[in-house]
Amino acid sequence: MVRKARGGKGKKVAKKGILIEAEMPHQATMPKGSADEYVIKEGELEAKVSIEKVEGMGRVYRLEVPQWEKGTSAFMEDLKAELLRKVPITTQEALNIKMAQQLREKFLEYGRDIIRENMPHLNSRQIDLIARGIVHEMLGLGDIEFLLKDDWIEEICINGAQIPVWVYHRKHGWIPTDITISTENQVWNYASSIARGVGRQINTQSPLLDAYLPTGDRVNATLFPISYFGNTITIRKFARKPWTITDYIKLKTINSEVAALLWLAVQYETNIIVSGGTGSGKTSLLNVMAMFIPQNQRVVSIEQTREITLPEHLQWVPLVVREPTSEKTGEVGMLDLMVNSLRMRPDRIIVGEIRRADEAQVLFEAMHTGHSVNATLHAETVSETVRRLVNPPLDIAPVMMESLHLIISAYRDRRSNIRRVYEVGEIVPSDREGVKANIIYRWRPFRDELDASEPSVRLLESIKNYANMDDDDIKRNLKEKQEILDWMVQKDISSVEEVGKIISRYYDNPAAVLEMVRQ
Repeated sequence: MVRKARGGKGKKVAKKGILIEAEMPHQATMPKGSADEYVIKEGELEAKVSIEKVEGMGRVYRLEVPQWEKGTSAFMEDLKAELLRKVPITTQEALNIKMAQQLREKFLEYGRDIIRENMPHLNSRQIDLIARGIVHEMLGLGDIEFLLKDDWIEEICINGAQIPVWVYHRKHGWIPTDITISTENQVWNYASSIARGVGRQINTQSPLLDAYLPTGDRVNATLFPISYFGNTITIRKFARKPWTITDYIKLKTINSEVAALLWLAVQYETNIIVSGGTGSGKTSLLNVMAMFIPQNQRVVSIEQTREITLPEHLQWVPLVVREPTSEKTGEVGMLDLMVNSLRMRPDRIIVGEIRRADEAQVLFEAMHTGHSVNATLHAETVSETVRRLVNPPLDIAPVMMESLHLIISAYRDRRSNIRRVYEVGEIVPSDREGVKANIIYRWRPFRDELDASEPSVRLLESIKNYANMDDDDIKRNLKEKQEILDWMVQKDISSVEEVGKIISRYYDNPAAVLEMVRQ
């Protein structure tokens, strides 16, 4: 992996026996302008990020990493060979992605010992710096590892050798980096390494790969000539800190009034579909709502790649599909897991995404037989979601559609890079159309506010019947929930476990939680 030539000498920084050459931008090649700057750290290894405006190019993501002196680089190459000879690796460690971190730690430990033995004048910080640099190259994706550590980045795209790696930055959108992969073979090696970790292969016979990293990040890879300009790798990053309802209210993705309604709907086991376009935050919103599930219920989640994270106090069984081997055997698909989940006595079933007609049929059959189901679907609005469900290829019958209570559509504005709950709509039986959508809340972009649209005619009535509540009880319950949500925002209670504990305590003793909030 290399960076574009800067055209000038870098600035050397002495670090007690190690010379690290920090790359400095070439002023004529990439002129400096307005820049965002921050540091990414992993142990003692750190990289500096600067995002700069470049005339004729827009913004460019620059990554400045430690560059080793020639003598240190030569020692590191020798150390790699010695580590491969000395570190005992079991077959399970080599092939099981869940043991990837354990294997990295083993290499780090052996590496530190060998460095300490050969370079006794170095301190522990310098030893760790060299060891981590070696492990990045041997077991990781080189400089791409720093991009994986950058919490501002959502997507990483390697589009071929000698082409800048592109990233989707949460603040700036799509921007090129100053990182390139030197050869197509190196891109292939990275893809093959990822494939081996999940027991698969990517080669000329099987040039497509869907997989995931030990961190949970989704990976898609393609090989030339399927991808005409060269081998590609696309990484969609898994959120290191899962979103919570507090985060969503702070960011204005949703307001506390609508959040209180969703809390009530989840508490009383309504069936909900979250729809939206690619990257609109459907799964994140699904995860946020799942934290409202009462602690005395059994939850089974079904996903293509595991993204959902629930509080520890819930009885939660996550199921993930298994891709077929290179011999086309051993596949366990979404449909297999859906059918199997019904035999696991779940109170709640959470499905990452409905893609096919048979999956939709099983899902709605589960709703119809009394299971509480939450899922996501690709559709831009509530009305479009209904049309997708009732027409081919999904083709859900109106009598089955009546089992669905609520549709929430998520929206992402690509220009301003904001995500919003766009509509909240309930499914209402209709003599003429079979079912229709009644929009309860709708986002008003010119004010950036989520406003009440039409009063509920079915959802709240269903909850009143289910929970033996009257109108006053519903209003009081919603007000209490909104009060608790506003308090959590005020107190900055935003981790999955913290939010989960407050909700769990509220279910156990509402009066005590409300007293705490009001004090």
